[in-house]
Amino acid sequence: MPDIKYLIEKSKETINEEGVKEFAKKSFRYIKGQRNPVNHKKSYKDVLFINGCTLPHPTRYRIDHQIEQLLANGYTADIIFYDKLDLEMEKYYRTFVFFRCPVTDTIKDFIAKAKIQNKVIFYDIDDLVFDKQYTKTIKHLNDMSKEELDLYYDGVTRMGETLKLCDYAITTTPTLANELKKYVKEVFVNRNVASEKMTELSIRATKNIVKDDSKVVIGYLSGSITHNADFELVLPTITKIMKKYEHAYLKVAGILDLPEELKPFSERILKEPFVSWKKLPDIIASLDINLAPLEDSLFNRAKSENKWVEAALCKVPTVASDVGAFQEMIVDGKDGFLCKNEKDWFSVLDKLIVNKELRRKVGEEAYSRVIKNNITTYTGYPLTKFIASKLPKTIAFVLPTTNISGGVNVILKHCSILRKTGVNVFIINSDKVDDNIINQDGETEVVSNIISRVDAKIDMMVASLWSTLEYVRGYSKVLTKAYLVQNFETDFMKYGDSSRIIANSTYSYDDIKYITISKWCQKWLEEDYGRKVTYIRNGLNLKQFPYKERKFDKKIKILVEGNSDDYYKNVDESFKIVEKLDKEKYEIHFLSYQGTPKKWYYVDKFMHRVPYDEVAKVYQEADILIKSSILESFSYPPLEMMATGGICVVVPNDGNVEYLKDGENCLFYQRGSIEEAIQKIENITKDKKLREKLIKNGQATAKDRSWKNIEKEIIGVYTEE
Repeated sequence: MPDIKYLIEKSKETINEEGVKEFAKKSFRYIKGQRNPVNHKKSYKDVLFINGCTLPHPTRYRIDHQIEQLLANGYTADIIFYDKLDLEMEKYYRTFVFFRCPVTDTIKDFIAKAKIQNKVIFYDIDDLVFDKQYTKTIKHLNDMSKEELDLYYDGVTRMGETLKLCDYAITTTPTLANELKKYVKEVFVNRNVASEKMTELSIRATKNIVKDDSKVVIGYLSGSITHNADFELVLPTITKIMKKYEHAYLKVAGILDLPEELKPFSERILKEPFVSWKKLPDIIASLDINLAPLEDSLFNRAKSENKWVEAALCKVPTVASDVGAFQEMIVDGKDGFLCKNEKDWFSVLDKLIVNKELRRKVGEEAYSRVIKNNITTYTGYPLTKFIASKLPKTIAFVLPTTNISGGVNVILKHCSILRKTGVNVFIINSDKVDDNIINQDGETEVVSNIISRVDAKIDMMVASLWSTLEYVRGYSKVLTKAYLVQNFETDFMKYGDSSRIIANSTYSYDDIKYITISKWCQKWLEEDYGRKVTYIRNGLNLKQFPYKERKFDKKIKILVEGNSDDYYKNVDESFKIVEKLDKEKYEIHFLSYQGTPKKWYYVDKFMHRVPYDEVAKVYQEADILIKSSILESFSYPPLEMMATGGICVVVPNDGNVEYLKDGENCLFYQRGSIEEAIQKIENITKDKKLREKLIKNGQATAKDRSWKNIEKEIIGVYTEE
């Protein structure tokens, strides 16, 4: 739910700045939105702007326009109001910009969650309204009641709290940046600029306007001038000008009351109501001179030069106080005028009133400068570059499914190792599942490319199966396209299956960085397909597979592991061996992540889709593992079994001979030789010395494959420039 205090504060701010009518419209739209909340469409993008401001003018400049700048430079972005933010949105963006957001519990949790995933947080603000030490200088606060003041300062304090949770800040002026540096480690100045639409409307208004040459219209478009300290700076000068020149007119937007000094000229005071930004160019274009007085204070020096930019787009010269952003941006006498005192104000206005050519020349010069230097399309690269420079590497692994398997577990481990080194890493799932995966290494974020659109800059995208490579190759916003080859996938399909041809073609692309976790895969990729391949050893989390002593003094437990539906797992052969074992002597366990026991299988205990965190218990309960696979990339079960102190009887294949040695840490039997396998099992049961040797060497092999010994290899492969 939105914060009530903050909504009250913003309601008053809207009424003060935009009037009761506009407040009523906004209230209706807000209530309608609460009753009919818009579903936030799932998409993975670069930036999410979280808006904490109800006023349209700051929101437009600091969010809409910055989004346009980013879009013009290849970055994608969205906006959401802070009270609509939920924790799920965190995984769908590479980074976040909080604009004028007061802290809430959700924001605290959101930022904490984002930082766990190594995502950088920016705070954007365009006024010194994040600390009481700055806002206490605002004069109109003196007119507030204690209750109103408490609400206002509550918002200020809470914005400051959010700021302190962020890594960097983005702001509008150097003065504001200097103050923000006291709160965050680095601040980037991205000045307010006009949007493409603003520019279009300003040019159209300028072309369409028909001015009365008998009048010179001076404009002050800042809302109410009653009790306005800025306008009071020029009130004496305006009074003198109105007295001296009968063809001088003053146009004011949103005026409520006339100061006594101007009442004699009421017939030459032109009133304009509050208007939307789309109609503002028509009013600006009707002016001959634009006024931008600003009382000199730290608070005002931090303000931006919007009034000058907006007038310049309509070729109207601006006369401004020689303060802050106006001083930094206006070239005095060339594309605007700067005034230090009343004498300057009168001198400049007096000159402009009588010199139409000077007004035209300065207006044209301001337009020529602003049209190229203060428009979103031309100015977004520095902002994009700054944000990009602060973001960690983003790496995405593309999986056909997140169902747990040996290959998926390898990728999850790579993810956790990369995450610990500061990488923003996530999984793109080619299935209709986007549930994050949580295991002992933390949370790995998952985005489904079926129910979401991925549209962000990614440093490396890694295919994990032949069917995912097409997606990786077709994704345009990625620097490095890679393929983690974990098996010879051509042989996953039977002869005659057209997918064999497609799978085989994935080993032949010149634009792909090939990576493998298996020596035999490296060999055939290099020798048979001419690929340059980077090899990473596969590892094991020893803490997850702790040792447990086996006694071998009671009924021997035999474990068969594998998917009975995959022919290359050769599970049928394991159960042909089991069929001939003495069931009084042996107890048969079966572990499968996918397929279930066939009718003829003899199984005492079946374990299906056991969570990976609980697999070690399955191994610890067993004494001997039978593994009959004929095709493996890297065969994990024997390594996991050895880590827990069990013994393995296996068919040698390219995926296990990398670490298994017959008679040293396991016993091999030849594929199809059922009697040989049975004899090996009997030998283990009878020969204690053999068991001790196999267990001891198996433990040493498992320790050598600890992930801690392999982390640097993994980090280097994925993060090297």
